[in-house]
Amino acid sequence: MNNNSEKYNALRRQYPVFEYTAYHWQVEEAGLRLWFDFRMGEVEFHPTALVERRPFLTLGEGREAIDRLVFDIGMIELVSYWKCACPPTVQVLCGSLTDEQVAFWKKLYWNGLGEFYYTNQIHADFDDFISLPATRKSINPREIGFWITPKAGEYLVPIGGGKDSVVTLELLRRAGKSIRPLIMNPRGATVECARVAGFPIDEVLVIRRKIAPTLLDLNAKGYLNGHTPFSAMLAFYTRLASALSGIPNVALSNENSANESTVAGSYVNHQYSKSLEFEDDFRFFNSEFGIRSSEYNYFSFLRPLSELQIAKLFSRFTQYHDVFRSCNVGSKEDIWCGHCAKCLFAYIILSPFIAPERLNRIFGKSMLDEVSLRHEFEQLIGEAETKPFECVGTVSEVRQALSMTLRRWYPAERPALLKDFKDSNDLKDLIDLTDLKVLSPIGNLTEEERNILQTACSEKIN
Repeated sequence: MNNNSEKYNALRRQYPVFEYTAYHWQVEEAGLRLWFDFRMGEVEFHPTALVERRPFLTLGEGREAIDRLVFDIGMIELVSYWKCACPPTVQVLCGSLTDEQVAFWKKLYWNGLGEFYYTNQIHADFDDFISLPATRKSINPREIGFWITPKAGEYLVPIGGGKDSVVTLELLRRAGKSIRPLIMNPRGATVECARVAGFPIDEVLVIRRKIAPTLLDLNAKGYLNGHTPFSAMLAFYTRLASALSGIPNVALSNENSANESTVAGSYVNHQYSKSLEFEDDFRFFNSEFGIRSSEYNYFSFLRPLSELQIAKLFSRFTQYHDVFRSCNVGSKEDIWCGHCAKCLFAYIILSPFIAPERLNRIFGKSMLDEVSLRHEFEQLIGEAETKPFECVGTVSEVRQALSMTLRRWYPAERPALLKDFKDSNDLKDLIDLTDLKVLSPIGNLTEEERNILQTACSEKIN
């Protein structure tokens, strides 16, 4: 971590105002193109995105609705650019915001940037970190109004290339649901997971998002940088994708453990925009526009499950074991880097259910013998100040997975990282995760969707 508090204050003085000046969209041969204009003093940012043309999309209708959907995408895009200098005032010059909407955006920016503030050692205050003036007072019900008759019972499933979205995809598919994968910025693992599920890329809803080069230039010059709430950005893009496709249900793959803070006892959560709190806030935000859930239903299909339950289900889908990837470090090369906390966590959470020899082939090594990851291991098992700033499970889940792994695969000689590990059965304060058939009651699932999960979790898996 770097102490950037002085830099933060200096940049806020240098750049007192961040302006969202315009948003644009047009239908082209390639699809629906979006671009945005942000300004910060003499600095301008112009990020772009493209929803690729597909036969199942309607691109030329509902102009008024598209306007509002694209405007809101700009509201979530801007935080990636704002954070490089954190101007104290954001002026929205191209659209209107109610007091209720300002409250939503301010909360999202604050919680979504919790890791950014923590890792930069910036001590900010919720009331003062940003001024975002409202421009009108009342909400006009039915402001958006989707123009396509929703296809009841169909699902958009965002594919991230990891185990979680595979489980969502397979369980809904095997339950006879009509599904359409959605991929933002396709890479090897996302494309391969869709292909294994039976969807070539031309049957996938593809969104290609590009970062404005100016931001990369400022980062290289030492401006502020850090984590932003990517999953919240995905949420607003799925709202547009849902409208264009007429598919009302967007089934995310965020599990129960995404609700746990990364820094114990604080609001700082690397996975805030995957949390149930954000999901509920986003659903309420949409309802304030008068959008009915029959038109757009954003929810996490895996919310009632733990990481252990998801890993157990994923272990049965062997056709994906050689193509899935969750490593952020190795994402550009489409590999498991084998040297990061995310690789170690993925190995650990799967280790009770997949034999060590097979797991070692998937990851290219025995991650539990990787002594260079001792610190990351201590973070995962709760013996460090914070969990890793990655999408990983709870401390209890990790400890339970390791206990199960020891009992199943290593009754005698232990791997290097487990030499001194204390079996969780000796720790009374841990959550009992041994019954993997029990679903958490939380989430925004229908009874039918919950039954699909319950049936899958009740099936015996070796």
